[in-house]
Order: sequence, then structure tokens, then C-alpha cells
Amino acid sequence: MTEDQAGTLASTDASAADESSVVPDPRAAEEAPRPIAPPHAAAPHCETAHGARWALLLGALGVVFGDIGTSPLYAIKECFSPESPHHVAPTPANILGILSLVFWSLLMVVTVKYLTFVLKADNQGSGGIMALLALVPTRKGPGTGPLVLLVLLGASLLYGEGVITPAISVLSAMEGLEVAYEPLKHVVVPLTVAILLALFLVQKRGTGGIGNVFGTVTLVWFVTIAILGGRWILANPSVLAAVDPRHGVRFFLAQRGHGFLLLGAVVLCITGCEALYADMGHFGRGPIRRVWFAVVWPALLLNYFGQGAYLLQNPGGATNPFYGLVPSWALYPTVAIATGATIVASQALISGAFSLTQQAVQLGYFPRVTIVHTSKDTEGQIYIPEINRALLVACILLVFTFRTSTSLAAAYGIAVTATMTITTTVYFVVVTKRWGWPLWKALPPVAIFLAIDLSFLSANAAKFLQGGWFPVAMALVIFTVMTTWKSGRRILSESFKDGILPLELFLEDVERTRPHRVRGTAVFMASNPNGTPPVLLHHFKHNQVLHEQVVLLSISNERVPEIPPDQRLTVEHKGHGFFRVNARYGFMQTPHVPSALAACKEYGLSIELQRTSYYLGRETLLPTGRSKMWKWRKDLFAFISRNARPATAYFGLPPGRVVELGMQIDL
Repeated sequence: MTEDQAGTLASTDASAADESSVVPDPRAAEEAPRPIAPPHAAAPHCETAHGARWALLLGALGVVFGDIGTSPLYAIKECFSPESPHHVAPTPANILGILSLVFWSLLMVVTVKYLTFVLKADNQGSGGIMALLALVPTRKGPGTGPLVLLVLLGASLLYGEGVITPAISVLSAMEGLEVAYEPLKHVVVPLTVAILLALFLVQKRGTGGIGNVFGTVTLVWFVTIAILGGRWILANPSVLAAVDPRHGVRFFLAQRGHGFLLLGAVVLCITGCEALYADMGHFGRGPIRRVWFAVVWPALLLNYFGQGAYLLQNPGGATNPFYGLVPSWALYPTVAIATGATIVASQALISGAFSLTQQAVQLGYFPRVTIVHTSKDTEGQIYIPEINRALLVACILLVFTFRTSTSLAAAYGIAVTATMTITTTVYFVVVTKRWGWPLWKALPPVAIFLAIDLSFLSANAAKFLQGGWFPVAMALVIFTVMTTWKSGRRILSESFKDGILPLELFLEDVERTRPHRVRGTAVFMASNPNGTPPVLLHHFKHNQVLHEQVVLLSISNERVPEIPPDQRLTVEHKGHGFFRVNARYGFMQTPHVPSALAACKEYGLSIELQRTSYYLGRETLLPTGRSKMWKWRKDLFAFISRNARPATAYFGLPPGRVVELGMQIDL
């Protein structure tokens, strides 16, 4: 091996030298066993003590169902309000038809699709679209590439939902003020912005301190909406006839194309399904199902049917039927309760965006970001300031741009329905390719779910110019970043992999030349678990010395949520003072190198952290190489690499003990 070759191999930066931490080697993923939970496995959270189980149920109520629980504020309103672009007149036939569509949407999408089928697709108890992607077999084959791109698009759309949900939820709650007192209409937007600003500013403190009140606030909300709707149903029980699906069929036959477009408003009653699936890892399938059947579904149906009963008697109240249910003396308290519930719903979506970003980083689809763990007890409680700032700016811009919940509703449906459609598609691949379901078993339910999803998506596509463009544009930007980062990391990986020197050859050279050894331990980040780290070659070529103890550390990301501490490390003594250490982490965990090194003592490797130096690579990327990536993507990748969080901070390395070596690389 020439010195020029050694210099080329040494050109890894903080993100390339530890490449395994952001771009898992597909061959290693094939060879390593993946303890994926079978579809019938129960989530580990279900086996809790009686008292803790109630706390778990209450927590699931607040976090999982906050989004779908606040939908009554605007779902029925968008079907009948004269301000809505595709509204219908609040006639008895239309009211019963809309309520029938709402009832069967909740039944088929939430109860049947998600709670009965999709929640079984758990990755060691965790859910969400990125966890679902990790369940897809990694062997190369037809359709694998497009499927990954489809999942990345779905994940990108979830960021759009994470922006719109806080804006529309808080705005719709504040609109109750103008119902209570018309002159207050001009303060709705400023108050909404103030609440959103306060919500995002407190994120850095974590949700641990206020998490215990989330479930209580949401429980009060569901009890309130159930009572508000129930009293109107008692006054007009004929509205219960809407359970008959024939009312929905008659509505479509009478309204034809306009009725189909109205599905774009009906879909608002099922927003939050993806959040429900993503939060499964925190609470388990059992608690989520029990809370849905015992509290959420009955309360939602009572309120939706109550709004229908109200409209049957007061067709003129279509402007805001939710607050029409409320007695005049209770308007302000209801606005306060609704505000609390929408804050909880917003918090759930914000936390979901943080978790989604962490998973994307660990799976290699997103550059490193600042991940702050806000709880010593719960690893899943994290705060990402970069994402928090981006969501805050986007939310406030949305409120100032659209100004009403009706205008925002037009932007809402596309992101939700597109992600639901993608989830159904990937679910079909999982059940057929991983679980081995025959087509006769897998195709019927998936065909029904796709028919529903595509109907909702097509209806929402008509609202593209009215605001639906926003989540699509936002998703395309994030999708471009994800795919560019993944492609760039792959190109760098391939360029380094071709010239990796086997460690055995390097150790033979060490034995032959017997270089001077200095006291202490040197840790070299190694992307390849078998070869010699390029930064080690670069260091040895220029300094001609080695430490008494040399640790070659590889960070491996597995396609499972978490790796238990007792299964995380493997330590191999290679001789001549060299040790190969592999630390495995799940996609919901953040690597911490000093902790991993300290744990090596149990495996016979004692490291004095105060006398340890860390060697990383850093390259400067130039978009002048011969790779097939377009130049604008090379420029984007170089820009992202320069602005990604340094490996020193991401891996928890002490800055004063880090040595970085590098050179220029042509992409």
C-alpha cells in the first residue's frame, strides 16, 4: 500500500469515519440476526402492576389520541360551514349522510385497519412508518428501491402533518372566542401565535414534568365532548339512524361528484392514525386498544352525532356546530378545555417529529442533529432544537398565512391520506414478504384499505391549490434532503471500501517495524468492522507512533428499536495492544461512546477514560468528481455535511480529547 493510498483512505470526516453509525452496511444487516417481534407478540408495556397500568392507560389517552380527539372542533364544521369550499347544505338527508360517512370511517380506518391489522406490524413493540420500513426484508430485489423511496416520502409528509396539526388545532380552539363574543375575533390569530410560541419554547424542558397531566387534560376533554354531544342526542335521538350505511350511499347518489369531494372534509375525523401507530412503542397495543374502545370512540361518536342533532334543529348554526353544542354560560370554560386539549395534541405531534428524526438519523436517512435526552428515566423523551425551530417558524407562518381553521383544513388532508396510503402499501409487503402470508389472505383486507385510502387521497387532491400544496412542498424538500444524504453517504462508503487495508496486514507491519508506543489509549472510529480505519493509517503515516492500547470502535445501527445493554458490546483482542470493539444500537437510541468504552471493562478491556484520545476523520467535499450524482445534489450534500452536527457532540466525546484528520474528496 502506497502513502498516497493511505492518505486517500484517511479522508473520512466525523460522519464518514463513523459511517456505520449513519449508513448501516446492508451485508452486515443480512448476516446479523434481527430479533424482530412476531406479529402476535404483545408489547412489553402491557405486563405492568395494577396501579402502573392505570397510569399507562391515562398516558396513552393523552399522547396517542390527542390529535384525533380534537378533530370534532373542525371536522363537521368543514362539511357544512358556508366558508368551506366544498360544503353542503345542512338538510336532514345531508346531515345523516355525513354522519354515516364519519361513523364508518372511524370504524373501518381506525378500528379495523389500524387497531386490528396495522398495529400487529410492530418492530419489537415499536411502530411508525420508519419502524415498518425496518421490518421489510433487506435483500435486494425488484421493488425494494421504490419501496424505500415511498416510505421516505411518507415520513416526509408526516413532518407536514406535524406542522399543520398544532396550527389548526389551537386555531380552531381559539375560534370559540368569536362565538362567545364577536368583537374578540381580531384576537384569535395573535392568541394562537402566542400559545404556539410558548408551546415550542418550553420543549427544551422536556415533557416529563407535564406529561403526567396530559392524560388528565385529555380525559376531561373527552368527558366534556361526550356530555355536550349526548345532551343533544337525547333531544333528537333520530340522528342515530345515521349508523345505517345506506344514508352514506344515498348521500353519494344525490351529491355525485360534489359528495366525493366532500370526503376531503370527512377525512378530518380520522387524522392522528399515524401518530397512534407511531406511539405504540411507548404504550403497547393493549392499552391503546382499551382506551379507544372504552373512552375515545364512544366520546367521538357522541359528539359527532350530537353536532348532527344540533344541526337538525339549528341549520343556521353550521358556521361552528361544535361550539353550538355549548350552553352560553359554558363557552369560555369550554374554550379553555379545548385549548388545553389542543396543546396536548400539538405536543404529541411535536414529540413524534423528534422521534421520527432520531429514527431517520440512526437508519442513515438524515444528517446528525442535536439530540437532547430530557429524562433520565425515559429514553424516548428527547428534544431536537433544529427540528423545534423549523416547526415553530412553519407553524407561525401557517397561522399568519391561512388565519382560519377552514383555510388550514384545505392543507391538512393530503399529508394525512398520502401517508395512510403508503402505510397500507408497506404493510402489504411486510405481511407477504416477512410473515409469509399467502395472497388470498393478505390481498382482501389490503384491497379494502387501499380503496378507502385512495378515495380520501383523491378527494383531497382537489384541494391542492387551496392549501394542499403546502405539505406536499414541505415533504418534497425533506424527501430531497433524505435521499441526497443517503446517496451521498453510499458514494463515500463505496469510495473508501475499495481500498480498505485488512487489519491483519497492518498488524504484521506493526510487529515488523515495532513503532514507538506512548502511554494511554487511542480510540479510532471504524466504519468497516474488519479493515483498518483510514484515520489510523493517516495517523501512523504522519506521526510514526502508536498508543500502548488501541481500540478500533465500530458503531452499528440495527433495524430494531433498542439493543439491551447486555447485548450491546462485543470485544475482540487482536494482539499487539489492539482491540476491536463493536457497539450496537437500535434506531430509537443515541450512541454514547464514553459509556460504551466504560462498559468494556466487563469484557476484559480496561480503559482509563481520562487518558484516552479519540481520532476522527474529516473531509472537505468538492462537487467536481465523476460520481453519477447531479451537481446540484453534490452541492446540497456538501452543504448538509458541513452543517451536520459534529461527531464529537453526537457521540458524546470530550472535545478536548478529540483529534481530527482529513483531506479533500471529489464527489
